[in-house]
Amino acid sequence: MFFRHYDWRRAWLRAHWTDLVHPAALAPLALMVWDALTGGLTVNPIQDLTQRTGYAAIILLILSLSCTPLSVVTGWKRIIALRRPLGLYGFLYATLHMLVFTALDFGLNLTLIVQEIVEKRYILVGTLALLILLPLALTSTKGWQQRLGRNWKRLHRLAYLAVPLAIVHYAWAQKSDIRQPLLLGAAVALLLVLRLPLLRRRIETWRRALVARRQATLCGHAPVGETRRSDGG
Repeated sequence: MFFRHYDWRRAWLRAHWTDLVHPAALAPLALMVWDALTGGLTVNPIQDLTQRTGYAAIILLILSLSCTPLSVVTGWKRIIALRRPLGLYGFLYATLHMLVFTALDFGLNLTLIVQEIVEKRYILVGTLALLILLPLALTSTKGWQQRLGRNWKRLHRLAYLAVPLAIVHYAWAQKSDIRQPLLLGAAVALLLVLRLPLLRRRIETWRRALVARRQATLCGHAPVGETRRSDGG
């Protein structure tokens, strides 16, 4: 009976594992709402919400950006399915981040908001990152992908600009310790390097050769290339 239940759960997980991204991505928002209702925010609640929404946005955007490189390195194609929801949830938190700034902090006073954006470079960069993400979120559906054709990929390459800008925004917003933004920036730089066509092809070639070697080992003989070399002396 136990093994039957185990097999059922395992089969369900294989079929619906991508659905787990939704509760995981919404967990920080649920925790923020809970803290707001129960008095769990810091003595400066607006600053607390600003920092938490911004951090959640950056982490989710980086995770979205990592899906393709991870697929290339590991050969696990199904992880690509997480790219879109992670990116949209990242945009959601970035929008909430901006709403906390404009509505809670500045009471939707347009004059003060524009003045703040112009005077503080980190807010300007953050606003630019959000504006770049906006058309990407709006055109993330399959319908828009079909309408735009090849231009859809070109448009969504702007994510490679938006995420680094978000990291710069995060680093400039810090008053002293920027170690965490630097670490996240290094991770983003690595993910972008892994997307370079030449490096991507080499990784795929190396991965296929490694898989072939493992399969040959399991079958009890060397790969074809190695067999030929050994026969030639």
